[in-house]
Amino acid sequence: MLPPIEDIEIDRIHGRDDKTRKSTRRDVDVDMNPMVDLAFLLLTFFMLATTFSKPQAMELLVPAKPDGQEAETETPVKESKTLSLVLHEDKIVWYRGITDPETFEIEYENGPLLALLRSVNTEVDGLVVLVKPLPESNAAGLVAVLDALNVSGVQRYALSEPSELDLETENAPVP
Repeated sequence: MLPPIEDIEIDRIHGRDDKTRKSTRRDVDVDMNPMVDLAFLLLTFFMLATTFSKPQAMELLVPAKPDGQEAETETPVKESKTLSLVLHEDKIVWYRGITDPETFEIEYENGPLLALLRSVNTEVDGLVVLVKPLPESNAAGLVAVLDALNVSGVQRYALSEPSELDLETENAPVP
């Protein structure tokens, strides 16, 4: 039969002896090359599999600044061929000519602005539109005006600094 449990030497059965037991630690050496290879394969896969979003920006063609001699040879524009658009925060004040013009006011909506630009463009041969954003105007209004100029077929337009008259055009009559 079996001996009583108190008489069994457990350490001796498993081959362990507290007196002769030595703890030997083995250094673990992990090869990292396969993990690095896998990381670069995943990185390459995701770089080639994703599509990057293209930045959405409006393309503006801006002429180079003229030299001192070239500035003198520029052809002046007649007053009768100019249309000025002064961009306020919530409206556009426009006028024809430069000296003592009669100012009018329209909204940023495309309908009235497109109708104005198309009618003036058909009336005046060689029309030049001067877009004058004020400090309180926003970029969305400028983009709306540039889009309307493009749609209406105006060939020549320029962004320019507002004059003293433009700064005083707060209360213009609606046509």
